[in-house]
Amino acid sequence: MPRIVGFSGSLRKGSFNASLLRAAAAACPEGAVVDIVSIRDFPLYDADLEAEGMPAAVAALKDQIAQADGVLIVTPEYNQSIPGVLKNTIDWLSRPATDLRRVFGDKAVAVMGATPGRGGTFLSQAVLLQSVLALGARPWLGARVHVSGAKDVFGADGALKDETVSRLVKRFMGEYVEFLTKRRSLERIPREE
Repeated sequence: MPRIVGFSGSLRKGSFNASLLRAAAAACPEGAVVDIVSIRDFPLYDADLEAEGMPAAVAALKDQIAQADGVLIVTPEYNQSIPGVLKNTIDWLSRPATDLRRVFGDKAVAVMGATPGRGGTFLSQAVLLQSVLALGARPWLGARVHVSGAKDVFGADGALKDETVSRLVKRFMGEYVEFLTKRRSLERIPREE
């Protein structure tokens, strides 16, 4: 079964997006695994810092993504876009450009998001999908999860309490894992020369 690397574009302690990511991991079909990672330790991107060597947290995430079957990014929406911390992560993951194929090479990246507002992260997901393409990955465009009114969707403990959203997340993860599983089996078929 597929291995998925998942991270949230929010660092807030009670982040709705971190809660949504945990709910997605829990909703994975049996056998599939979502390795939840943090982007908290990524320094601000700086070419001078890059010249000194790739930060350990960045190198570790790049290696993890390279070994995974898929990537799940969960983003809030800040000012009709993605948060700066998520953009910073993408900037680091894109360096050096010669490493993009190894890390992302045609990898299927799924996105979802939650917001306390009514917009449902439609705009931030659209921005994020552009960045996914720039990384050389392929956006997975199956089921969509755009959670609005997140304060009413998650409990005080961060658990997903809305049954409709819960079913949507379960369907999303089921379809994504099915796609990754089929893709993995197709990659094992020998090609004629």
